[in-house]
Amino acid sequence: MAIIATRIDGRLIHGQVANLWTTKLNISRIMVVDNEVVNNAIEKSGLKLATPAGVKLSVLTVDKAAENILAGKYDSQRLLIVARKPDRFLGLVERGVSIPELNVGNMSQTAETRAVTRSINVVEKDIADFDALAAKGVNLIAQMVPGDSPKAFMPLLDKVR
Repeated sequence: MAIIATRIDGRLIHGQVANLWTTKLNISRIMVVDNEVVNNAIEKSGLKLATPAGVKLSVLTVDKAAENILAGKYDSQRLLIVARKPDRFLGLVERGVSIPELNVGNMSQTAETRAVTRSINVVEKDIADFDALAAKGVNLIAQMVPGDSPKAFMPLLDKVR
């Protein structure tokens, strides 16, 4: 399997993803999975600019991402999948993509969210999606940067239920 890492990050590609994670994991392709970003030319341009030199970028819907992964399209590459919300990863798993571990990195605060950590904020739907991912055997961790120790995410989430 070509999937080296998966990460939830509301900022998608930015300094931590572009420099720290990509370098540490020797990533050759970043895949952004988001049904809205696919149709937003301005946001896609920004993602292209933020992608490090020498690293390929795919911006795909959940359906297309699952189809390409399951067809082995990225088997010779080192793939980092990034999405804003857990529902994108739940969609991949429901379509048959194996995701053994998901790093919950950054989910921005809004008026509707509850803080799980300083950088992870959730709404009820996110909690339900995380529960569904965990029920499907995905190990959920919280780790902001590679130098941080990963923490089990579900016990952190339990504190805001």
